[in-house]
Amino acid sequence: MIVTRLGGGGDIRAIGSGNIGTTNVLRTGRKELAALTLLGDMLKATAAVLLADWLWGGQAGVLAGAAAFIGHVFPVWLRFKGGKGVATYVGGLLGAAWPVALAFAGVWIAVALVTRYSSASALVASLVAPALLAIWWPAETAVVFTVLTALLWALHRDNISRLLAGEESRIGQRSAAPGRG
Repeated sequence: MIVTRLGGGGDIRAIGSGNIGTTNVLRTGRKELAALTLLGDMLKATAAVLLADWLWGGQAGVLAGAAAFIGHVFPVWLRFKGGKGVATYVGGLLGAAWPVALAFAGVWIAVALVTRYSSASALVASLVAPALLAIWWPAETAVVFTVLTALLWALHRDNISRLLAGEESRIGQRSAAPGRG
């Protein structure tokens, strides 16, 4: 929301899905603003993880990343109507387990290339992350990201319905009706 306003794009909540996230910013046609949104949403969680990890240890970092995710999807200053949290989820992964963040990105890209659905890409990649964490990271980290994955899926329930109905917007397709995305 801040990036689009400063970039002259107005209130992002008035177009497309009405969501403040990267996918909706991309619908404006302003790729540079979408890239800045993606970067900012990711780095706020990465910074939270790294700072808390440095101050109090690894699990504090993971919890700080989870808090950044929760704050992103339910921001008090926007009456608890934030983004869907995909970039912030990845940012938390980047700080807590960067190889898993790379795997998430790889899965997201592969699914996006095949389907051209951003939501499907995020949903599939979010299933892979906790599984990889469960194999190579502390169990607590896997549990936290499993909870975040469940919340991410809940936040995407409308997208899931549209995917199942064949009505979901594809990457590169502008969505004119508010409430989609």
